[in-house]
Amino acid sequence: MKRQILCFLWLICTLWASCVREDTFDNTPEGNFEALWSIIDEHYCFLDYKAQTIGLDWNRVHTQYKQRINPNMNNAQLQEVLTEMLAELRDGHVNLYTSADVSRYWSWHEDYPRNWTQELRDKYLGTDYKIAAGINYRILDDNIGYLVYESFSNGVGEGNLDDVMYYLRSCNGLIIDMRGNTGGQVTYAEMLSQRLTNERILVGYTQYKTGRGHNDFSAPKAEYIEPSKGVRWQKRVVVLQNRECYSACNVFIRNARECPQVTTLGDMSGGGAGMPFSSELPNGWAVRFSASPSLDKDMQHIEFGIAPDIPCALTKTDADKGEDTLIEQARKILKGG
Repeated sequence: MKRQILCFLWLICTLWASCVREDTFDNTPEGNFEALWSIIDEHYCFLDYKAQTIGLDWNRVHTQYKQRINPNMNNAQLQEVLTEMLAELRDGHVNLYTSADVSRYWSWHEDYPRNWTQELRDKYLGTDYKIAAGINYRILDDNIGYLVYESFSNGVGEGNLDDVMYYLRSCNGLIIDMRGNTGGQVTYAEMLSQRLTNERILVGYTQYKTGRGHNDFSAPKAEYIEPSKGVRWQKRVVVLQNRECYSACNVFIRNARECPQVTTLGDMSGGGAGMPFSSELPNGWAVRFSASPSLDKDMQHIEFGIAPDIPCALTKTDADKGEDTLIEQARKILKGG
């Protein structure tokens, strides 16, 4: 495993070194503007894709925002302009870090219904649920397993997953509630998805930037999930998703939906399919951006999210009754309805 990781890091560094920009920029408002625009122009991985899908014209963006740059602007004014320019990418993985703030784009979920509430989730979990590292779980009163993984930033071990799967083994089905999980470590997403298959499954592809051109990428590299060597789930599963399912959680949904016994239910996921990378402006500000795209098994982009197998939204009528529409629909599916 160490050798694989070292080889992967060597590949990333090699590919990155092949397209590092040699130009230098002055530490002035205009110099920092040009540096940021050029970093995105040469290294951001979705410029062509977003030109096709949302009409992004990065050259037009340069012309538009350069008009707002002047040599006497202060740092706060400069950050405001650069933040708005980066928002044109519509990417939650793009951030500008200064000593005063972190610029971010959150419209990928803020402009949509949440389709879950903490109050309803707490009602289904009750007070006697079990906790295994980052996972909360219990058996509902109709013998359906209910598992909540709130964030892949919260670690989980193979032993935790063994215990969870073994405890739920007598259930007639399993609900995995991913709503609100905005990502974290892809490793944990892969570990959980490996519990849902008995065979090696192709789930997607990854590419890497190899040059300065918007479409300079390596050949797609296939990605698979391997069946876990631990306790695996053998019955039907419904994965609940919403717009907040982002980044590593988006990867989990991509992986899980390829498992034969899994049904996904809810809203379009939030997306976030670019592996983040960082660079620095002349004034020391850091910028994070998507550098390597992930695709699904059909080699389609999942940057703007993954549609569920079954669309479902939380209704006010159900919420007023203390019921979660998505959980109740999942229970019906697992009971054969």
